[in-house]
Amino acid sequence: MRMEQYDPSSEITVLAVCFVMLVLLFVSFKVRMKSFRIFSAMLGMLIGATCADLLLHYLMDNGPNPPLALFYSLRSIYHILLFGILHHFISYTCEATLLGPNSRKPYIRAATALLIIFSVADTAGIFSGRTMHIVNGTISFEGSAIFTVGYILFVLLLAALLIRVRRRLYQKVMKGFFGVFFISLAVLASARIRIQSSFTVSTFLFPLIAVMYLLHSNPYDAQLGANDLRGLHNLIRYISETNRQYLFMSLYMRELDENGKTMSDELRDLIRHVAETYFRKSVLFQVSNGHMLLMVPKDRNPNWEERLKEILKEFLVEYENFRYDYKLVVGHSSRELTGKSDYISFIRSIHTRIPDNTIYQEQPGDLDKFRQYEVILKELADIAEKKDPKDPRVLVYCQPVYNLRTGKYDTAEALMRLQLEETGLVFPDRFIPLAEENGYIHALTEIILSKTCRMMHTLLSEGYEITRISVNVSALELRDPDFCSDIEGIISRCGLDYGRIAIELTESRNDSDFLLMKERIDELKAQGITFYLDDFGTGYSNMERILELPFDIVKFDRSMLIAGSQSERSEQILSSLASLFSKLNYSVLYEGVETEKDEQMCKDLCASYLQGYKYSKPIPIGELRGFLTKG
Repeated sequence: MRMEQYDPSSEITVLAVCFVMLVLLFVSFKVRMKSFRIFSAMLGMLIGATCADLLLHYLMDNGPNPPLALFYSLRSIYHILLFGILHHFISYTCEATLLGPNSRKPYIRAATALLIIFSVADTAGIFSGRTMHIVNGTISFEGSAIFTVGYILFVLLLAALLIRVRRRLYQKVMKGFFGVFFISLAVLASARIRIQSSFTVSTFLFPLIAVMYLLHSNPYDAQLGANDLRGLHNLIRYISETNRQYLFMSLYMRELDENGKTMSDELRDLIRHVAETYFRKSVLFQVSNGHMLLMVPKDRNPNWEERLKEILKEFLVEYENFRYDYKLVVGHSSRELTGKSDYISFIRSIHTRIPDNTIYQEQPGDLDKFRQYEVILKELADIAEKKDPKDPRVLVYCQPVYNLRTGKYDTAEALMRLQLEETGLVFPDRFIPLAEENGYIHALTEIILSKTCRMMHTLLSEGYEITRISVNVSALELRDPDFCSDIEGIISRCGLDYGRIAIELTESRNDSDFLLMKERIDELKAQGITFYLDDFGTGYSNMERILELPFDIVKFDRSMLIAGSQSERSEQILSSLASLFSKLNYSVLYEGVETEKDEQMCKDLCASYLQGYKYSKPIPIGELRGFLTKG
């Protein structure tokens, strides 16, 4: 017979730690998946087991001699709850590692069998007096250590499960779990040898602390209150399991993403205020530095439509304080998006179709467009990976440009199209933003430049008079250190003079890109390549910066023609700008010329070149021969 040694201070400490962990969990985690609920249940069982053991020893030391059945019941509850924790640990590991239903079934069944067998055996041993006696107010043990054997078998089952799912876990996490369980076993063995039961519950607390630290570490930005993407994936799984309906609001600010700016305190306060105030049980996620996503359960917010109107109204008022360009998308959860866990991609597909500073509400056809978006994105990835300069999916169209000085079509702008099996002909507005966002744009530029150069070489060898063809380049491509060498290499391999190719660029908005653009233009102009400033007059324009860049031709957007025809004041502004560029030795090209009236206005406003549907719509580049003359 062995007398148990007991000190309550250890169990009181465990109890306090458990409550602290529960408080932190319920404050931190708004997305409470099944794994979260299992973990919370384990903490609850540990609290229950600790309280049962504390009460047992308190009654022994201070109680009015209650019946032995109460002591035996408390001891049985204590052990059953500890076995329950081990059983739940098996379930938690299966859930946290996303082990499939068929794969997890043997482990869950084995854990349930161990729970039943050892709970019944331990309880029978306690009540029969074979494994526990109370002698003079002290617990004594004799016979087989049923609890210890059950504990070891549970740990072995868990170790087998961890080995089974080892490829689903980061190796350092695996090592962390095994290390904690080794320490727990060592403490338990030491306590059993010394007949000291005070530390038993500690050996169950250690693995729970490991889980909380390794798998449930702080999931949100403390200042913004936004969860990370891991939390979003958990919520999507929860939506799939419960089939609940959610409203989502996505706010994207490109400037914060592309330029790495820090979010202002005012904007952060506004986003946090909206997330905390307007909806019950809403969850805010930070997708990237400039992309926030608010998920709102509709069943907890039956007045969500009214609240949404209030939010949008407040947002437009507060927008004047931070003035970042934004795209705000409002939509609803759907079975298709939930099943694919693809809300972010769906929202990004909408971003590619809407202009800045737009509030967009999901439309019935958006899912169909998203399916096409996925097809296009997959094809773009394949095109970029193969980098085939003759890729048949990339088509070169062009629009002839009329030279007022020569009275001929002797230049043209190359335009890109995609011809895909599943979608047919795809226009640039549907794939260029995708290519830019996903890093595929330079591969497309290399292909269209290569095809354009080869056609230019063919036209010249056939005797056609053509000065140059311009190719559009994204400002994002200039960040590639190999950009200039790539462009020069393609032109030279096609046997062309560099002056036969022109590059069209739109204006850069930030200082770093502006300096890089100037450096790239200088390098390629030294080889003889001509540069166009594209889309002048659309959105933001900084004349000081434009005049610092060594462009050769300025392309006035059609919006400038429309504005100039609407009022005398607008026409005077347009005339002044065109005159300024002309006096500074820039050639002026007007695009979007559609009527005789447009043409005459352009001629009166220092035009050198004219481009638009009055002369030709975009055509396959092979049809350009019909506009050229032979020398």
